[in-house]
Amino acid sequence: MTVYTRHPNRGLAWFAKGLAAGLAVAAIGAPLAAQAASAGKSFVDDFDRLDPSRWYISDGWANGDHQNCTWSKKQASVEDGRLKLGFVKEKTKDRDYACGEVQTFKRFGYGTFEARMKAVAGSGLNTGFFSFIGPVHKQPHDEIDFEVLGKEPSKVQINRFVDGKSLGPAKLVDVPGDADKDFHDYAFVWQKDRIAWYVDGKLVGEVTDPDKLPSHPAKIYLSIWGSDTLTSWMGAFADPGQPIAAEVERVSFTAEGDKCQFPDSIVCKTQSQ
Repeated sequence: MTVYTRHPNRGLAWFAKGLAAGLAVAAIGAPLAAQAASAGKSFVDDFDRLDPSRWYISDGWANGDHQNCTWSKKQASVEDGRLKLGFVKEKTKDRDYACGEVQTFKRFGYGTFEARMKAVAGSGLNTGFFSFIGPVHKQPHDEIDFEVLGKEPSKVQINRFVDGKSLGPAKLVDVPGDADKDFHDYAFVWQKDRIAWYVDGKLVGEVTDPDKLPSHPAKIYLSIWGSDTLTSWMGAFADPGQPIAAEVERVSFTAEGDKCQFPDSIVCKTQSQ
């Protein structure tokens, strides 16, 4: 297993994707107790500003040798009601590129996670919306993913990790009209006995084995990054030739049992069924 140097506030989002054989970590408490201790409550963020009480901007490090960019606070900004996460050719520390990521300070338990996002195209690039908690937080590695691989922006990859192991379904699902051409709604509903992934309101993946589901409250991440080495997964990296940015119009979390918070929420659809 490759060892990575990580900022103490940073969860390594895809830490075990095809690389980690397992993680020796100490879990604290039972899953239900951990859920009860989750501090995150329902919210909707339409990005009229980048709320410093909600979002931590990753800055000054990279996740490992696989990543060809350094996280930079200059690559996370809000303009015209949209969060912009940039990727630009800029020598930063030992990397030739700078890239953007934000993560919540709080951790969130069972409920519905949603983002309205426009990804970027380009081989070797990854636009992500996911939940993550891991050893850097003194917790097992649990994760639920949406990742747009820029080599094939007509699709988005969904996946989940439990205690550092990818349990799937690690599959690509269609994004109508392409993830980089317009904004699309990505949502996953996380319950004790189920995870369901939705794209533009359509169910695209589901897991119902309670013994193979994440159980630890997690932080919410939004990011864009590149790689020169993960070619089998992300494709050969191609310099975009100009600054590019993923954009996010809205992110929300609706705690399990709470009411629908906005008309386009998947929670409205599922509560009316």
